[in-house]
Amino acid sequence: MAKGMQGLMKQAQQMQQKISTLQKELEKRELEVSSGGGAIKITITGKQEIQSIKIDPEAVDPSDVETLEDLVLTAVNQAVKESQDMVSNAMGKVTGGLNIPGLF
Repeated sequence: MAKGMQGLMKQAQQMQQKISTLQKELEKRELEVSSGGGAIKITITGKQEIQSIKIDPEAVDPSDVETLEDLVLTAVNQAVKESQDMVSNAMGKVTGGLNIPGLF
C-alpha cells in the first residue's frame, strides 16, 4: 500500500509541475478579439490582462459616443471570456478535467 501512495504522490508532483509550466505559458499567450466588425480590437493575455485596445477612427462619432462605448464594452467582455475559456481548456487537458480552485 505504501508503494501505491508513493506512486500517487509522484503523479501529483508531476501534475503540479505541468500546471506550473502551463500557467507561465498562459500568462504570455495572447488573444485578439474584436467587435463591431473589427472596429474595436482587444489584445488580452491568458492572465486576463488587456495588452491593447485599438479603435478604428471610423468608429468614432462624436455625436454617438454610446455606440462606441457599447462596442468597447462588448469587446472587453468577449476578450475576458475567451481568455478564461482558453485557460480553462488548457488546464483541463493537464488536470484531466479536475476543477482545482486557485490555479488562475
